[in-house]
Amino acid sequence: MALDGIRMPDGCYADGTWELKMHVTDLNRDVSLRVTGEIHIGGVMLKLVEKLDVKKDWSDHALWWEKKKTWLLKTHWTLDKYGIQADARLLFTPQHKLLRLQLPNMKHMRVKVNFSDRVFKAVSDICKTFNIRHPEELSLLRKPRDPKKKKKKLEDAEEETLELEGPLLTPGSASDVLYIGPVKGSIYSSPGLYSKTMTPTYDSRDGSPLSPTSAWFGDSPLSEGNPSILAVSQPITSPDILVKMYKPQSLLDKAKINQGWLDSSRSLMEQDVKENEVLLLRFKYHSFFDLNPKYDAIRVNQLYEQAKWAILLEEIECTEEEMMMFAALQYHINKLSIMSSDNHMNNSEKEVDEVDAALSDLEITLEGGKTSNTLGDITSIPELADYVKVFKPKKLTLKGYKQYWCTFKDITISCYKSREEAHGTPAHQMNLRGCEVTPDVNISGQKFNIKLLIPVADGMNEIWLRCDTEKQYAQWMAACRLASKGKTMADSSYNLEVQNILSFLKMQHMNPDPQIIEPITTDINPECLVSPRYLKKYKNKQPGFVRDLISARILEAHQNVAQMSLIEAKMRFIQAWQSLPEFGITHFLAKFQGGKKDELIGITYNRLIRMDAGTGDAIKTWRFSNMKQWNVNWEIKMVTVEFADEPSLAFICAEVDCKVVHEFIGGYIFLSTRAKDQNESLDEEMFYKLTSGWV
Repeated sequence: MALDGIRMPDGCYADGTWELKMHVTDLNRDVSLRVTGEIHIGGVMLKLVEKLDVKKDWSDHALWWEKKKTWLLKTHWTLDKYGIQADARLLFTPQHKLLRLQLPNMKHMRVKVNFSDRVFKAVSDICKTFNIRHPEELSLLRKPRDPKKKKKKLEDAEEETLELEGPLLTPGSASDVLYIGPVKGSIYSSPGLYSKTMTPTYDSRDGSPLSPTSAWFGDSPLSEGNPSILAVSQPITSPDILVKMYKPQSLLDKAKINQGWLDSSRSLMEQDVKENEVLLLRFKYHSFFDLNPKYDAIRVNQLYEQAKWAILLEEIECTEEEMMMFAALQYHINKLSIMSSDNHMNNSEKEVDEVDAALSDLEITLEGGKTSNTLGDITSIPELADYVKVFKPKKLTLKGYKQYWCTFKDITISCYKSREEAHGTPAHQMNLRGCEVTPDVNISGQKFNIKLLIPVADGMNEIWLRCDTEKQYAQWMAACRLASKGKTMADSSYNLEVQNILSFLKMQHMNPDPQIIEPITTDINPECLVSPRYLKKYKNKQPGFVRDLISARILEAHQNVAQMSLIEAKMRFIQAWQSLPEFGITHFLAKFQGGKKDELIGITYNRLIRMDAGTGDAIKTWRFSNMKQWNVNWEIKMVTVEFADEPSLAFICAEVDCKVVHEFIGGYIFLSTRAKDQNESLDEEMFYKLTSGWV
């Protein structure tokens, strides 16, 4: 059909039209259309499909502008409104593409993900597919590169050894047609177990996930494959797997890993993520809300797996006693997982018994959840008063621990020279609001220390408290942790915190009766249960002797956890992980205003920490509860945080986009607004408002 207008020497018409070049990725074909700037995006796609004349469902396809790295999703916008001219090259490509996701258990799964959705929404869809509640706690991370490994072939081989033999999560394998929207059986449909009315996803007798896959995933295509890897822990089969994994050697290495977090407010394509690329699905925010073992079999297991690998790869520090406790729990979980799998092969239907009712009432509120601040019937705030040894390592006047009669009222510790002087003026007084609380415990040596870093105008004062007994330590440690958040012992979480600390200590006890220890068998593989650091301690010993020695210690520690159910053991492992001093601190390299060298900024669920880059020691702490606002100067990449009664904090991010740090702060603020009386839906716009900034 001829176009109206004046014909030019080159054969074209001067009618305002121009040639738009597009590439159809499915067909690997270039197509040109004559268009005007007034045609809308929907019209362009319609003309393109008509010209292709290929019978195919194109409903999932959209236009991608390569040069500007943007999706043209507003189909009612014109080319002029988008600013598209004749020099533009557009891709006509599916929005849903394959990703290789490495789950927290280090297994890989191929999943179709919407590359045009913001990452926050894409992760939410992935978690619904996997039946993981509270997807706001997870995100996608680029795989860190081990500087020691230069050959790409070696990395590929490593991935293959960990490859999961499972289903390809696609809408259907019988057809090439790709649908969008809530199609039954597709990965875009939400499983029916995503609310508080959902069916329990664990077996009430042994705590293992229910055998029928439909009980986990409903109509999800996972039910067609082998989804057990998501909810059942699989033991590490060979020490070689552990040896090949990347291990950060320093705090700077840990900070470099955190450079790889994707921007939650932009799509995958906008961040140069390619089809079939490997991304890590991880719990990004260490604030686990409403972790209920009755409904969260998969979430609990993946959290356990992330904790397990963090300890084995030495991403988080722990003592030797703690390492043996973690190894014993891991060994116990491995045994129960194998036993439960065998039981389900023979008995797929079990009735719910009293344990179900007990677990349904179990509220294991982990760090970061909202707790009640009401005092109920309490008319006076509880207090602690006892003899405690106090040490000030930075003061020359005290060269060792000195015993004081200490009273703990509200959030303040007062130290008196004797009990009789407790009504007078204290020799020392410490307000613990905003302080850093670090345990320093050695069970075998009966050492129960509490390290306090108390904020002052020019930094932090370091004070150590030494308790005589486990009970005293648990009470004072729990009180210190609450006081650091501005809470008193009247808070409803105090008694639970004391019990958790006592339980954590109990699991580290060595059994005094060696006769009841089971004989060392071949099923225990210590090289797969402890980190390489503790194997190196015995490098001068014979390998067989080392293996038997560590196995014996693990079996000895196992006596303290041998009676736990599978789900309880996993929850205990997660709680013990949360009790470690370094838990939940995300490190970034930064240069502070007025500082002369690179330091670290640590971000946790409730505070910012200025840290020494070499030692990791806290220099200064700022609580989110005292924060008025935070801003970013995007030109010089400087983050500024203002506080209610302290000077403002300013730092420039080194080797990482300041948007990543900004998102961590805003993300934790967003998570702190969650409450149990809310429904399961997420306020996405609020998340973007708190994390996106003025980019």
